Amino acid sequence: MSGAQSDLILHRMMSLHPKIIDLTLGRVHRLLDRLGNPERALPPVVHIAGTNGKGSTTAMLRAGIEAAGQSAHVYTSPHLARFHERIRLAGQLISEDVLSATLDECLAANEGEAITFFEITTIAAIVAFSRVPADWTLLEVGLGGRLDATNVIDKPALTVITPVSYDHQQYLGETLAEIAGEKAGIIKRGVPCIVGPQEDEAMDVIEAQAVRLGAPLLAYGQHWHVSEERGRMVYQDENGLLDLPLPTLIGAHQVQNAGAAIAGLRALGFGADISEAAITKATWAGRMQRLRQGPLVEAAGKAELWLDGGHNPAAGSAIAEALTRLPPRPLHLIVGMLNTKDVRGFLAPLADRAETLHAVTIPGEKNTLTAEETLAAAQAMGHEASTAESVIAAIRDITAHDPDARILICGSLYLAGQVLSENG
Repeated sequence: MSGAQSDLILHRMMSLHPKIIDLTLGRVHRLLDRLGNPERALPPVVHIAGTNGKGSTTAMLRAGIEAAGQSAHVYTSPHLARFHERIRLAGQLISEDVLSATLDECLAANEGEAITFFEITTIAAIVAFSRVPADWTLLEVGLGGRLDATNVIDKPALTVITPVSYDHQQYLGETLAEIAGEKAGIIKRGVPCIVGPQEDEAMDVIEAQAVRLGAPLLAYGQHWHVSEERGRMVYQDENGLLDLPLPTLIGAHQVQNAGAAIAGLRALGFGADISEAAITKATWAGRMQRLRQGPLVEAAGKAELWLDGGHNPAAGSAIAEALTRLPPRPLHLIVGMLNTKDVRGFLAPLADRAETLHAVTIPGEKNTLTAEETLAAAQAMGHEASTAESVIAAIRDITAHDPDARILICGSLYLAGQVLSENG
């Protein structure tokens, strides 16, 4: 089959439900039943929820599993450049033939009934996972947790909740407690849950849910600790202390994500089999990623080109902190965001770090903020800002005035995906 076959099927799937997001599990269970309940035939599942850090923590868990000589299916979302990125079968990206055949099977079984794009593609991933041997399954939540399409595993081996913060309030609730309640919906009776750093309001909700379900909680600051000391990462739990290199992924938040991954692997029984060095070397595209080749890098000349898909206030703070770890260099931002995001909250931590900001419209995204809307928000936050017709136009304008710039393209995973595609 051609590479376009799965794209055609995915396009058809987009029309099966009038809403892109409609949180409920009824449609998911209906189609899983028709397909013979493949969710019951998966290798042991690790279910990962949270506002920030899900993808990085999942990547680190996978790195630790593979370093121990085992294999893992992995489901993440959204993709950046190609849909295939969402599904790894025993460590390998799903092939075009398998993806197209599985999507077709799910589409036929659905018989034209209403179902969201995320729901039916998540089911396709589960079907594919059920047919390929692996040691583990890593399922990353798409949105929330309680009513997310991934929340169909009755007895996972482990659940993980990374830091909870404000995002998607229109679906998950306006308060941190309400949002945390949705994330805590992945906790299952008697199943251990790793919990990353949380605000007290969120932690109270998570702890209460764990108590109700008799789920052992392994929480940061209580049952495991991780910190940065003298350029190293120090992890400690009841099994002892580990002195490790800092993660390749830059930032204090990545130290915490690595800690959660180590705690998770130990809870799964890896013990001495864990390769902590492999965990710290894990990478995740679009998270403070240095672009080193491709047409955009060529256009940047001597300037550094970085990419990050973070898009909420917590991500803005994490990016600002990560930038302090790099050698000093004039910083210039290229920002494109969706109109569902808190643009001012994201930009506020970066306002005093950047020399200039170029606002762009994300091409082909109906929910994009226009460059002019992002410009207005940036100026309100005190940024020296202007608009640009495209990312490459912004790069050329920045480097014409500052050839030695550090350029960070940020504000949206959708923008990050387009940048990676454009850059080859």
